[in-house]
Amino acid sequence: MTGFSNPLRRLWAEGRCAANAWLACPSILSAEALVSAGWDSVTVDLQHGTADYAALLTLLPVIERSGSAALVRVPWLDEASIMRALDTGALGIIAPMIETPADAQRLVAACLYAPAGARSFGPVRARFAWGDGYAASANREILPIAMIETRAAMENLDDIAATPGLAGLYVGPADLSLAQGFSPGFDRQEPEMLAMIERVRHACKANRIAACIHCGDPAYAVHMAAAGFNLTTIGSDARFVEAGAKAAVGRFRSEARSR
Repeated sequence: MTGFSNPLRRLWAEGRCAANAWLACPSILSAEALVSAGWDSVTVDLQHGTADYAALLTLLPVIERSGSAALVRVPWLDEASIMRALDTGALGIIAPMIETPADAQRLVAACLYAPAGARSFGPVRARFAWGDGYAASANREILPIAMIETRAAMENLDDIAATPGLAGLYVGPADLSLAQGFSPGFDRQEPEMLAMIERVRHACKANRIAACIHCGDPAYAVHMAAAGFNLTTIGSDARFVEAGAKAAVGRFRSEARSR
């Protein structure tokens, strides 16, 4: 029986930064349009996106066929949600609102089979996606990633980052900025926010795990990649549609009035 390999782990091993897409809409057509751009990874958002568990069964095959690594942001730190997402074939889990080392330990345990973790065995679709040798490779290839979004998370940052088995930390700038008294949003420029973002990156580097961040603009993502981040999310399918639609209508209105 052969195992499988996570393309995101391979990319990181080569020292490259991943361009990650964010999929909020459970549409096969929009997913196919999104993955055609050639992303390194694509995350299906089950927390604030509109996809559900049933949608994963249709979306993950689309992502896999593109060659991108399929990740899932689960709704919360919930073992059942994590294990079900992995059983559908997800290669990584992004868990929101991780605040303590105990939270991070729960995330890792839910992602890994015994004796390293407590994941229950039953890869109902993952076996079809990755072969009968799935179990032999899963603990090595699956990526448990903890979102850093709160004051408590920043206070416990070093201990969270040192959690055995954790694959990375993911800066959630909207919630993290809210926690600091700023309006929510991406691409932060405030000195306080930039200092916290750098603290997360440094903690990841010190523990040899991936530093990930959510960005709204490609230029900001390039800046974060140059700063040493290993994964930068750029926008989302919903935001791309919104921006493209506004640009098209705006150009039409402007040019039609000038005739």
